[in-house]
Amino acid sequence: YSSPGCHTVSTARNAPVMSGTVAVIPESRLFVSEPDPRWFGNAKNPSDTKSQGWTNENWLKSRFHFNFAEYSEGPGAFGVLRVMNDDLVQGERGFGEHPHRDMEIMTFIVDGFLTHKDSHGNEETLGRGGVQFMTAGTGIYHSEHNLAKEPLRFIQCWVVPRSRGLKPHYGSAVGNPDAAAARRDQWAHLVSDELGSMPTPVKINQDCNVFVTELSPNVASKALSIGKDRQAYLLCIEGSGKIAGQDMQRHDSAEIKGPFEVELLSGTTGAYVLVFEMALTRDSRRGR
Repeated sequence: YSSPGCHTVSTARNAPVMSGTVAVIPESRLFVSEPDPRWFGNAKNPSDTKSQGWTNENWLKSRFHFNFAEYSEGPGAFGVLRVMNDDLVQGERGFGEHPHRDMEIMTFIVDGFLTHKDSHGNEETLGRGGVQFMTAGTGIYHSEHNLAKEPLRFIQCWVVPRSRGLKPHYGSAVGNPDAAAARRDQWAHLVSDELGSMPTPVKINQDCNVFVTELSPNVASKALSIGKDRQAYLLCIEGSGKIAGQDMQRHDSAEIKGPFEVELLSGTTGAYVLVFEMALTRDSRRGR
């Protein structure tokens, strides 16, 4: 499959032992949302954002990979990955209390500090490399705020659970030096199926794995195998690199259909990459 703006490579042409495909999706294909601050309980944007240390004139700049909120003209999901929102939240702003249900929600903090508070009495602040996750199940209310003056960036992802009506649950994985070392120039396995035996820091109620690596400049990653009847969605969080001979920049993503060996070559500033791996489905971005 291919479409304007999605560059597809079949590994069958480059490596006869494989038959997967890689479709790179440039940042320009994503929908950018900058909602009114009052919708989420925030004060008006300041008239002089630079003096406040803001890096964007609106309190929130969110890049949607799939249909979400006011956006409905793109793909609805990629396999069980229903939402991937790349959020930049300015200082002393956030999302007021709001409900969720029947979804596995993971939030990967890139820069700054994210404070979570929910209706089950959980409250926690995590920084770079940290992961907050929730089984929303029968229903939970939570809020997410940047209480500092510096900007906050995080990637929030929703995965459809294997069953509805689960017991709500909150958990986290701290982004400490050990976590940073675990992803440095190697794949760190962060998320796996609750029914599986992998000792990952995050467990969810779905056959879905999440891997992350932070590559030094001009380094080739170890191969990450995407098996037959499996697929993956890859996000270049920071830096740049190449996959299957195709360039990827910050905010670009890629749809990978297995079998395929994910091997990245980082650029001159390195590359920070997130990968969701799951069962193969027919959906793809195609012309959207």
